[in-house]
Amino acid sequence: MPYMQWPNIYRGLPRPIYILFIVRIVNAMGNFVYPFLTFYLTDKMGLSAEAIGTFFMVCAIVQGGGAIIGGKLTDRMGRKKLLLCFQGMSALCFFPCPFLGNSMAIPYLLILSGFFAGAAQAISGAMITDFTDKENRKQAFSLLYMGINIGFAIGPMIAGFLYKHHTSWIFWGNAVAIIIAVVLIAFFIEESMPDKERIRELDDSCDDERAEEGTAFQALLRRPVLLMFTGGRFINQLVYSSIGFAIPLQLKQVFGSSLGPSRFGIIMSFTAVVVIAFTIPLTRMTIKLKPLVNMALAGFFYAIGFGMIGYIGTLPLFLISAFIFTIGEILEATNAGVYTANHSPITHRGRFNALITLIMGAGGALGPYLFGIFISALGLNRLWLLCFSLTALSGLFMLWLRFYEYGREASGSIDKVADWKDRHDKGESI
Repeated sequence: MPYMQWPNIYRGLPRPIYILFIVRIVNAMGNFVYPFLTFYLTDKMGLSAEAIGTFFMVCAIVQGGGAIIGGKLTDRMGRKKLLLCFQGMSALCFFPCPFLGNSMAIPYLLILSGFFAGAAQAISGAMITDFTDKENRKQAFSLLYMGINIGFAIGPMIAGFLYKHHTSWIFWGNAVAIIIAVVLIAFFIEESMPDKERIRELDDSCDDERAEEGTAFQALLRRPVLLMFTGGRFINQLVYSSIGFAIPLQLKQVFGSSLGPSRFGIIMSFTAVVVIAFTIPLTRMTIKLKPLVNMALAGFFYAIGFGMIGYIGTLPLFLISAFIFTIGEILEATNAGVYTANHSPITHRGRFNALITLIMGAGGALGPYLFGIFISALGLNRLWLLCFSLTALSGLFMLWLRFYEYGREASGSIDKVADWKDRHDKGESI
């Protein structure tokens, strides 16, 4: 793999990270079904906003269950073979869909595919942590996130055409993309599960990645800052779920049923272009800032970007809104995984990824369900004021959490100095 073509911040990363970068491009480019699922369920199957919200909630719950199973298995059985298995099963769920017409079996197959995808996601997250360390994780997560969006810059435009003219191919194309990703993983990525020697190395340190006993939930409770951080992310996820659910409804309300899907495809492709153009400069600008500070900034960008949606009615203004909330997305995507990885015990990487995926999935599940009820009761436009309030509070909470963490770090430094002095006075080796 030649490194000379990579931007400076991405040079010298482990080889598997570059392969995973390509895998994410392929997966995202072929992710045809889910971006247009709201349109499919309304136009083809005639479901109401509340019914679609319930469907998305069930999808997220099942995906979280898959993540728990995948995370538990990967900490015991390894990474690669399980990832290939779950990815392959996810692809198989798409193949029958074009032959089923408007049958309700299609949503059930998509739910099942989400289960396998959730398991694969937890395993993939553990692999990324295995292949990186605290010195290069932010660059690795930044590169992988950009890979998703390089694919997503192209995928929705293709999917928009297929949805209108060749609907069956949104299912087949999705399956083929996953299979290509499986082949890349099978031939170019090795097993990454940490061996006993690596676990012992961290056991001898005071690092937050040192081994733990007990369940993932018990280990997470012993990391209160990470638990609170995850709570703040939960709020963001709750609001972010509106992209796939409420924004299509807003566009349909503003532009009508004929133009809504194409406008949505343009906006989603635009957000991917923003990610491609701004991920590198934003990563360079914020690389020295603490992840919690960047997460606070993400919350404030979300608040502005989502909050304005209920007050605009032209495509250029929707693109401005998308630009603003996408800056928040970049900041969160390039910092949340790093913070989680740096605080996850080496023995629980799969389970921590799974548990946090489950918590985030709960936000993604509750968002469409609660927003569907909210829209039915108070109308679509008022939803965006709620989104503004929630994400602004999330940003303030992340700032408070940084001050809390700083206080704990200062207290720990004082304790270390006192311990050093006590051992020195007793004549013990330092």
